[in-house]
This record gives sequence, structure tokens and C-alpha cells, in this order.
Amino acid sequence: MGYLLLAIIATGFMVMASRDKWLNGQKVDSEALASLIFRYGLTFFLLAIVAVVGTRGVVVVPPGHRGIIFNKISGIRQQALGEGFNLVIPLIEYVTLMDVRVQKEAYDASAASKDLQTIHTKVALNFHPGPESAPRIFQEVGLGYSERIIHPAVQEAVKATTARFTAEELIARREDVKKLIRELVEDQIKPFNVRVDELYITDFDFSRQFAEAIEFKQIAEQQALKAKRDLDRIRIEAEQKVATARAEAEALKMQKDAITAQLIQLRQVEMQKLAIEKWDGRMPSVMMGGTATPLLDLSTLTNSRPK
Repeated sequence: MGYLLLAIIATGFMVMASRDKWLNGQKVDSEALASLIFRYGLTFFLLAIVAVVGTRGVVVVPPGHRGIIFNKISGIRQQALGEGFNLVIPLIEYVTLMDVRVQKEAYDASAASKDLQTIHTKVALNFHPGPESAPRIFQEVGLGYSERIIHPAVQEAVKATTARFTAEELIARREDVKKLIRELVEDQIKPFNVRVDELYITDFDFSRQFAEAIEFKQIAEQQALKAKRDLDRIRIEAEQKVATARAEAEALKMQKDAITAQLIQLRQVEMQKLAIEKWDGRMPSVMMGGTATPLLDLSTLTNSRPK
């Protein structure tokens, strides 16, 4: 369109520059006008052809895209145009651009789990069409391949995978669930030459009753764990007390077995000797009980004196 506008402006300038050749005062020189129209009409026609060729025959493919050529005679050309400047046949070939960069789509799917719980799953998928297969994708599916093949594939993969796991397993084995969904999606869209780059499970949504049941179960498990810990603590303390009592009994038994008549006599001698060492030479003034028995055996003292 820009080339055509340029041709019209150039023709207008040439006509204005030559107006004196066919204008003679207020009268029109018909022969000069006819000659001017013929010459500049031909020029305008040639410029118009150049403009059409320029606008229709040159295609610039932007980065991350491929140009798909439709020829009115032979149909879709199976080799796509690469990025940059390309030439096509004007009025015969038309180019449609296809984005072959990584694209992201989010999908929601609802399905029943293995234990018949209704699960709402949110999935984000990164994908891109194969650049070399862009003409085939356009010919067989069109530019709306995301809605036509990827969305149904994700829905089917999520339903099939959810049915293999219980609701609790979907949470505990999230990576396994993600891997299985991706494999199923890839198998379904692979024939269309669309590639999966990554799949993400962004959310699992359960019913309110199931969420409450999970919360109650977690509370019960925590209470059971606390009770088990308390029981282990009590058992350990009891075992410690038993071990302590057993050790004390063993000590008492060993002491009892070690007591003999000789040991008792030895202890008595040691006590008497200790008492003699501490005696100050005076008789005790206080007697125990109603007898006047001295605290010490004085005969031992007299016998021990040197004659």
C-alpha cells in the first residue's frame, strides 16, 4: 500500500510540473493534454505494477515465526519461509505467519479420583509447534491448534491420570502425577508435530468435606504421635527406675555378702581405736540408761600400759 501511495504522489508531481504545456491561459490545449495523459498514464500504470510487486512480492518474516506459503495453483508449499527477507509471486502466492516460539496455556479440568473424590486440577502447559512442520500444522489443523488438539489432549490426560490415584496420593505423589499427565499429552499431540516443553500442576482443588476430613485426620495423627511419644517417655522412665532399683539391690546384696565375723571384729577394733585417739583422759559424766556402764573398756587401757 505504501508503494502505491508513493506512485500516485510521484505522478501528481509530474503532472503539476507539466501543467504549462497543456494550459494556455484559460483555454485547454487538447492535443497536449491527450499526449500528457498518455505518457503519464503509462508511467502511473508502471509505477502501480511496481507498487503491487513491492507489496505482494516481498515478505519479511519476523523473529520466532515461519511464513507459510499458499499458492493458488499448487496449494500449500511444504517448505516454510525463514526469518528475514523473502520473495514470493505477487497475486499468486500468499503468506501466513505462524508463531513457533514457546507458548503458554492454562487449562482447568475436573475428574474423579480412584476413591471417587471430585478433583479440580489446574494445569499450565508450555509448548511450541515444530518450525519445520509449520506448513503441515497449518494445512491439517490451522492456527487454532491449541484449542483444537492441545486442550482436548490435556483434558483427557488429566482425567485418565486422576482416575489412577486416590485423592491423598495425588498430593503425596505430585511428581508422578505430573510426569504421567505430560507423557499422555505428548503421545496425543505428537502426530501433529506440536512439542511439549514443560507441564506444571498449579493447583489441586478438593471438595470442602474432603478438605475437612483431611484436616481432622492430620489432627488425629498428630495426637496419636504425641500419645506415642508420651508412652515411650513413660516406658523409658520406668525402665530407668527398674534399672536403678536393680542396681541398688545388687549393691546391697554385694554388701551383705561381704559382711563376715572377721570384718565386724575389725570394724569394732577400728572404732575403739578411733575413740581412744579422741579421748581426753576424763571419764564420761553422763551414763546411758539406768546402769553405770562406762563407754570404754578400761581393762584394755590398763592392760595396754607398760609395767
